[in-house]
Amino acid sequence: MQTMIFAIEEINKDSRLLFNVTLGYKIYDSCSTHFHALHTALALMAGDEEESVQAGCRSKVPVIIGDGSSTLSLVVARFLGVFHVPQVSYFSSCACLSNKLEFPAFLRTMPSDNFQFAALAQLVKHFGWTWVGVIAGDDAYGRGGAQIFIEEITKLGACVALFEIIPKNHAPGHIRKIIGKIATSKTRVVLVIALEQDAGSLFRQAIHQNLTGIQWLASEAWITAAVLSTPEFQPILQGSMGFAIRRANIPGLQSFLLRLHPSQACHDPFIHEFWEAMFGCSLQAESTNKGDKPPCSGLEELTSKKSIYSDVSQLRISYNVYKAVYAIAHALDAMLNCGEHNGLFVKRVCPDMRNIQPWQLLHYLKKVCFVNKFGEETKFDENGDPMAVYDLINWQLGKDGQIQYVTVGKFDETLRTKLEIEEKAIMWNGNQKQVPLSVCSDGCPPGTRRAIRPNFPFCCFDCILCAAGEISNQTDSIGCEKCLPEFWPNEWRNTCIPKQLEFLSYKDTMGIALLTVALLGSCITLAVVIIFVCKRHTAIVRANNSELSFLILSSLWLCFLCSLAFIGQPTAWSCQLRHTAFGIAFSLCISCILGKTMVVVIAFRTTLPGSTVMKWFGPLQQRAVIFLGTAVQVAICGTWLAVAPPTPRRLMTYESGSIILLCDVGSAVAFSLVLGYIGLLASLCFLLAFLARKLPDNFNEAKLITFSMLIFFAVWVTFVPAYVSSPGKYTVAVEIFAILASSYGLLLCIFAPKCYIILLKPEKNIRRHMMAKIHDGQLQRRNISMD
Repeated sequence: MQTMIFAIEEINKDSRLLFNVTLGYKIYDSCSTHFHALHTALALMAGDEEESVQAGCRSKVPVIIGDGSSTLSLVVARFLGVFHVPQVSYFSSCACLSNKLEFPAFLRTMPSDNFQFAALAQLVKHFGWTWVGVIAGDDAYGRGGAQIFIEEITKLGACVALFEIIPKNHAPGHIRKIIGKIATSKTRVVLVIALEQDAGSLFRQAIHQNLTGIQWLASEAWITAAVLSTPEFQPILQGSMGFAIRRANIPGLQSFLLRLHPSQACHDPFIHEFWEAMFGCSLQAESTNKGDKPPCSGLEELTSKKSIYSDVSQLRISYNVYKAVYAIAHALDAMLNCGEHNGLFVKRVCPDMRNIQPWQLLHYLKKVCFVNKFGEETKFDENGDPMAVYDLINWQLGKDGQIQYVTVGKFDETLRTKLEIEEKAIMWNGNQKQVPLSVCSDGCPPGTRRAIRPNFPFCCFDCILCAAGEISNQTDSIGCEKCLPEFWPNEWRNTCIPKQLEFLSYKDTMGIALLTVALLGSCITLAVVIIFVCKRHTAIVRANNSELSFLILSSLWLCFLCSLAFIGQPTAWSCQLRHTAFGIAFSLCISCILGKTMVVVIAFRTTLPGSTVMKWFGPLQQRAVIFLGTAVQVAICGTWLAVAPPTPRRLMTYESGSIILLCDVGSAVAFSLVLGYIGLLASLCFLLAFLARKLPDNFNEAKLITFSMLIFFAVWVTFVPAYVSSPGKYTVAVEIFAILASSYGLLLCIFAPKCYIILLKPEKNIRRHMMAKIHDGQLQRRNISMD
């Protein structure tokens, strides 16, 4: 009130503003009730109050400053809006008052709660708080502000731990329940959106129940309330933080306030009540009506008292009042200085200053724009709201043990970076420098993702490890990303790394073992060749067709060596070589065995009387059988390489951390024909050897060939399911094992008995011994035929 009077008197003394015009005023008390607020508004509009009015002033006022409470302003603004009487509030911040359809004549120098609670939501986001409690007063300011704040923090990814209303009757039982819910909610940050008297009742109960460790966030209504910054509340409120409207140091205001004296305003009831409360005395002639208060001496001076009234260090609400008065003055000045045909109304007419209409002043108020002597621009937007600029206030204990309102940042909605905070200057609850943590669930580290708990807010979650083939490289990731097919998560699943190449390498234990076995087989084959070369003139070597024996040993040697092509990283040439070389080498080997078996059978048949078979199966025909048997396989392999050759391929799956390098057969039909043809040759060998199983032992290889073919069939029959079911490089290992096993079977079954006789039983390696057995066999066959 005194600030308004000071501003009016300052304007009346300023010759540059409203020259030769004096402003007057009427002051009424709304008594913080809807009825009185509406009654005083009606009285100001009607102008029928019996009071002394200075000469030249009208009894009806064209504009009203007030009320401070949003709840009361709602009532007054609805009424004044009907008559288009401008109302300028200095402290009503409810966002609902920005609705121009409902409140067309309402303006204010106090920013809307939309900005304040958006700023508080940004503050919550800045410090990473995701679990926040909200306590609101039971009025339009508290409920409306809580709704805005909850909507804003929800957009920013935070959650409300609890939302409670402080009853207007401050019922202790109800407030105790609120404190209990705060204690059990596990939140460390609570925003209180309430007037100072409502907030005070909450904090008294918090002290009574010893609720500590809470970082309180304050709404603008109590962040600079002196009644809450007393030593009584210091244990829990030290470190509190909130946004306050900008303050200013108004020159001359303090001396104006200190000049106040009841003798200068004998008929002012406000000053009388204030004076009696300040000095504890009575201004009445008889003090009986004032209890035990002594009469005032008249020597009392405000300069002798330190009080909130004379403290001009936190001129925030007063500054809003100051700006409201100047906004009205500038609007009136614009009306006064309206040039001819330069007005704001129809036909560009100017208003009549001798009979100012409220709607005309409202029109000019909406257009007002000026910069005051503090360098701050004052204007109203389309909703009648000013620009939102706040100071971020932190309650800190001073050296004198008193709470100080320290500015640690600001919020300016006109700037690109709206929120600016000096974090090093902040002192948190409990006199701590570390930012308090308020979350429902600890953050999920990289490599994990959030999994919402059922029936809980989305801020309450569990951390789940990313699935195979997926990563998350951010904290609190809501989902995992799949790696590209060529990549795989690392151990911590926070980045993708190239997959390992998997193939049967010469460095692997398995690769080394198979290589050793293959080389050993080839060496044994060469050793047998050397033995046969050295003993080529002996009976057993000559009797077994040395030419075929050397061809079989050569093909077996190739079979052992071709398995080496299966080891190592697959390339185009190795893929084509491994299958074709294997197929041709085995076909040559079995074709030779087939020819050898046919020779044994036919040679035995020629010993019978009248047999002429042998002349049809001489050396030339034997070579033709071997050539033909091998040529068919060469033709199959040649066609395979020409039409659809085997090629290296990369096998990649999301479930595996490796890239399997393998040889694609190209044509499954061709691969099947290669194996099938080898099987056909082996079947013919087995059949012929089985038919010749009863030939004399010394000259009979049929049993050995039969046994070798059985081993061959057993190996390749088991190869098929093992080959199909083996993963990765083990598929190649199975194929090598089949080649080596069948090669060893043929080598040992056919040549081991001969080497045994040559090396260990030389007495049996003579022509007489061999012929004796043959002769016995011939006699046995003749007797059978004669019978």
